[in-house]
Amino acid sequence: MKFFFFHLMPYADVDLDAIEDSAWITFPNRHYDPKKGHKLYNRYLDELELADELGFDGMCVNEHHQTAYGIMPQPSILAGALARRTKNAKICVLGRALPLTSNPLSIAEEYSMIDNLTGGRLIAGFVRGIGCEYHSYMVNPAFSLERFHEAHDLIVQSWTREGPFPFDGKHYRFQYVNLWPRPYQQPHPPIWIPSQGSRETMEWAAHPDRKYTYLLTFSPTDSVARHLNGYATQCEEYGYQCKPDQLGWALPLYVAETDEIAMKEAGPHIEAFFNKFLISPVEYKLPPGYSSMSSYKIVMESKYKHRVDYLSLEHLMKNGMFLCGSPETVAARLEEHQSKMGFGNLVTMLQFGTLSAELTEKNTRMFASEVMPKLKHIAAPAAAASPPAKFIKFDVLSYCNFLESLAPCIFAV
Repeated sequence: MKFFFFHLMPYADVDLDAIEDSAWITFPNRHYDPKKGHKLYNRYLDELELADELGFDGMCVNEHHQTAYGIMPQPSILAGALARRTKNAKICVLGRALPLTSNPLSIAEEYSMIDNLTGGRLIAGFVRGIGCEYHSYMVNPAFSLERFHEAHDLIVQSWTREGPFPFDGKHYRFQYVNLWPRPYQQPHPPIWIPSQGSRETMEWAAHPDRKYTYLLTFSPTDSVARHLNGYATQCEEYGYQCKPDQLGWALPLYVAETDEIAMKEAGPHIEAFFNKFLISPVEYKLPPGYSSMSSYKIVMESKYKHRVDYLSLEHLMKNGMFLCGSPETVAARLEEHQSKMGFGNLVTMLQFGTLSAELTEKNTRMFASEVMPKLKHIAAPAAAASPPAKFIKFDVLSYCNFLESLAPCIFAV
């Protein structure tokens, strides 16, 4: 099993009482203090660099806009900073939201530069982007899936075809595609696709022409197992066996001396993450055109069927969206989950919400020294083939189902 340190880089100094309806889009930027931001950015880079020193297989950064949830609108800047200060771990940009860009070649160039700087340590992540991002960038969400696929095709072609050549798409047109620099890894860096489990994304990512790593994020464990096994089944339907490194699971977790200490230290911070940083009205998450009317109806119905006033630590641990405990407890649960899911990549979020630098370092060091050695040896088998879940063939609907699991915080109005 491979281990990755994923940092969302939240604005941890935020006044939680100031967050009412949402920490996204309309949360006034007067709550951001650049002097505190300066310290946070450097602290977070230190935490990522520590992961490299402690033997993690990779470090992950991400892209979000106009939100206290994650202050990294340009993850390539952070990846570039890590390129010179780390030596061994892969640098994974977990998600560049392709439909938001007016020029996908700029992403191709950024990724190629990082890949050259690191001598081939880049993992390239592509996402469609959640609904909030479309409000921030004023991009028509109705064309998001079309733009995603077209941008992906342009980027991969720019990496693999000899230039110059023309590209004439519906959304992107270039007379000359002639990428300098070309990527260090050939034919191109590994590509990861974070997802919430849509059938359409599974079919696309698993296709024999791609065989991309499929990463489940922020989902209950029963949903993760169902979707990862569904991906493995899709691979079999395409005529090949899914490899463990094609499967990944991302989740927040916390390790301490005992289960009781872990829950006490992590509780307030993970609750702040899910109940403050993550919240936003449904119209932010699902802007007009982002989903079908039937999908939107399902989400709105779930808002009233699954209301919970507060996502407690106990609730999050029960449904598997947060793992917390002693090294023995965490290792045992991860090994159990891996045996059912078959993932070869574990993407750990060891800082979350308002978790302090001191506790983040403690968590990271304990996980690296007392959990990773217990699991490193696991030769992850291919995920057990099982009938895939009954997915509705619309890319957003599975995301809606994910939102349903977080109904109390995401559907706050």
